[in-house]
Amino acid sequence: MNASPRITSPRILEVRKNILKQNDEIAYALRNRFREAGVFVVNLVSSPGSGKTAFLESTLTKMRSEFRVAALVGDLATENDAIRLARSQVPVRQIITGTVCHLEAAMIERNLKDWNLNELDFLFIENVGNLVCPSSYDLGENLRVVLLSVTEGEDKPLKYPTIVNSADVAVITKTDLADAVEFDWPAASRNLQAVRAGIEILCVSAKTGDGMDAWLKLIASQRSMVEHV
Repeated sequence: MNASPRITSPRILEVRKNILKQNDEIAYALRNRFREAGVFVVNLVSSPGSGKTAFLESTLTKMRSEFRVAALVGDLATENDAIRLARSQVPVRQIITGTVCHLEAAMIERNLKDWNLNELDFLFIENVGNLVCPSSYDLGENLRVVLLSVTEGEDKPLKYPTIVNSADVAVITKTDLADAVEFDWPAASRNLQAVRAGIEILCVSAKTGDGMDAWLKLIASQRSMVEHV
């Protein structure tokens, strides 16, 4: 009996390239739609347990009085995060990815079909908790933000350089726990800058509110810059 043909690495590489090419084409179309509608899109990426949902809930709650905001939330299973974010009283939709460890542009496109983008100023995308897969997938966003919590340690940027290198802003979360875990701030900054020189770093605590004003000011100014281009 002849053995089944073995799939070679060049074949796997070709399939991956085709998948990413299709994703990029959809992301390009999405980016044009967002621009025409005047929507500023923020893609939040992090590992599980970084405080991403708490950070986003605080962001949505603080912004809703001044801006028209909404959120898409990606998870492998459950609608827990969407239910939690709905407390901010803004439109929220959950995207269940099943076994897929990241959001893809096609998922974003499908879940925007009955939303009027002209009624939004900001769209936040909470990506699946993962510091590997999301780095390769453009979602048509204006701003990619990587979140790193003090409880994860200072070496995360060195362990996951691709996601940091693809991000525009780094947000260090759970700063209220920094002293308890003896977080090394200079080392964290050095590691981030070593991977992506010049990356803007913000430090926040969704629990205490520290640093949130600086974050809100940053994204408002980023949106203003895009509007005047």
